[in-house]
Amino acid sequence: MANYEFKLPDIGEGIAEGEIVSWKVAVGQEVKELDDFVEVMTDKATVTITVPHDGVIKELLYSEGSVVPVHDVIAVIEVAGGEETAEPAKSAGGTGKAAATVTAASRAPAAVQTASVAAPSTRAQPGRVLASPATRRRAREAGVALQSVPGTGKSGLVTNEDLENFLADGAASVVTPPILPPVSIAAPGKVSVAATGELEERIPFRGVRKKIAEAMSRSKFTATHFSVVEDLDVTELVRIRRSAKQQYAEQGINVTYMPFIMKAVVAGLRAYPWLNAALDESTQEVVLRKYYHLGIAADTDNGLIVPVIKDVDKKSIIAIASELGELAHRTREGKVQPDELKGSTFTISNAGNIGGLFATPIINFPEVAILGVHKIQKTPRVIDDEIVIRDVMYLSVSIDHRIVDGADGCRFLELIKKNLEEPSRLLLEI
Repeated sequence: MANYEFKLPDIGEGIAEGEIVSWKVAVGQEVKELDDFVEVMTDKATVTITVPHDGVIKELLYSEGSVVPVHDVIAVIEVAGGEETAEPAKSAGGTGKAAATVTAASRAPAAVQTASVAAPSTRAQPGRVLASPATRRRAREAGVALQSVPGTGKSGLVTNEDLENFLADGAASVVTPPILPPVSIAAPGKVSVAATGELEERIPFRGVRKKIAEAMSRSKFTATHFSVVEDLDVTELVRIRRSAKQQYAEQGINVTYMPFIMKAVVAGLRAYPWLNAALDESTQEVVLRKYYHLGIAADTDNGLIVPVIKDVDKKSIIAIASELGELAHRTREGKVQPDELKGSTFTISNAGNIGGLFATPIINFPEVAILGVHKIQKTPRVIDDEIVIRDVMYLSVSIDHRIVDGADGCRFLELIKKNLEEPSRLLLEI
């Protein structure tokens, strides 16, 4: 028998570390090649790595929740053979036997921790509930202890749907919201609170939330943001989209407004190429990209994810609709691939189905601009001195004022407006 040292694989380009989300095996367990082994979260995605060899688990060197550098040994497997081996495990895209399947987009955590090994479980740690910040907030507002909500997500993740189903079943009625304990005045200026219940919950600031915070801070404190907002009369676009939606429904293609918006954006980027640029600060060069890879910011149970539709300029509106629908489905299911989350040259943030009149989104650095898409609503407009009901929406663009002049940002938005108000112009695009 020999010991095989399983090293944390290099899951994606530029990944330096990963967080052990959950072990799928236990010490002493007999395993087969390609059995689920360990779930690891990086700054690109959460992946499930499989067992590289038949054998018996001898050691698990990190506990769930630990952050481990790439190529560190995380487990030892006793395998049949002679000498000890210490091969780095490979991801799905590599040449080795260990495979990785993306299960949910995520973001990378903080410093390395080493701790005693925890036994495998459906949660990341005993007593710790996996849930997004939005789900936790909703639970607090409803007075529900998340520990009582069955989680159907990966590793026992409690999703928004799990919580809403729990509330709909009336289970929330048995959960009493925390009551503010009595306050006694000990001395002037001093207040003591009786410890009759937990009024605070401490959640490790890592994973999705930490990576988003790092990205937002870097963008906000590096790029000099300038925003412009415009309203559009998209009555004709609504009509054309409704017709296309009905026409292609039988083919299983859901035609949304986004493919039209994406083609309008490409037309704008062609006319104003500096909005499709990036600043290489190491060489002090502006890189004008002559390809059009559009990131579509998506709100999911696992945080903000930006899957990328590549070469939008070379695709028809229907082709984009088909690809977008398929990619959106895999993103929600947590099956998006790491290479589908990188390489964007311009990002679109769509909050139209959530609410709000308009917003000024933060640039997806190192890009130099981002478009905010907002809800379409019936609005009275004056046309030929008459008040009529039209379909109106707001678009907003934030630009890096270091690279793009405000005037060009305005012209870019005006061109998008013209193309969406007269969608027949988009037929000139491929």
